Amino acid sequence: MSTGTAIAADPYVVSCTLAPRYEAVRSARDFARTTLRSWGLDSLFDDVALVASELVTNALRHALGAVPEGCAGTAAQVPAQTVRTQDRTPIRISLVHRAPQVVCAVSDPSSHGPVAREADFVAESGRGLHLVDSFSSSWGWHPLAGAGKVVWALFDAAPAAGPGRHRSV
Repeated sequence: MSTGTAIAADPYVVSCTLAPRYEAVRSARDFARTTLRSWGLDSLFDDVALVASELVTNALRHALGAVPEGCAGTAAQVPAQTVRTQDRTPIRISLVHRAPQVVCAVSDPSSHGPVAREADFVAESGRGLHLVDSFSSSWGWHPLAGAGKVVWALFDAAPAAGPGRHRSV
């Protein structure tokens, strides 16, 4: 479960603090679903949820050392257990809607930036950033003042151009 959702004065900028537990991945997807639905952007859910899952999983695994190697960001693969992380800063997911785009951003306490590995299609992990790149318009990361970083992904929220429009993956 999340540790709390904060809705700012701007209803198109929302954040949710996630406890450093395996359940954070599911909480991030639930947060994305609720937020996108409130904005009337249900059609973006699959892409945003997949990217949010990957970014939160990366934060748990690399920033907090919480997800065992081999566990991917999907709920079916991440065990529903509490991670033993004492004195750890929680991660935070934020969604920002500025038409015609939506940004999904995940912050964590590590100052080390994400590094895409060479795609190994036999390995059980290591393809997360390739998925983020495939399902978002663009992505990147920035260090935060003091310590930590934010990894973001940008999505096109404009209406589809017409029948047959799809993204090649």
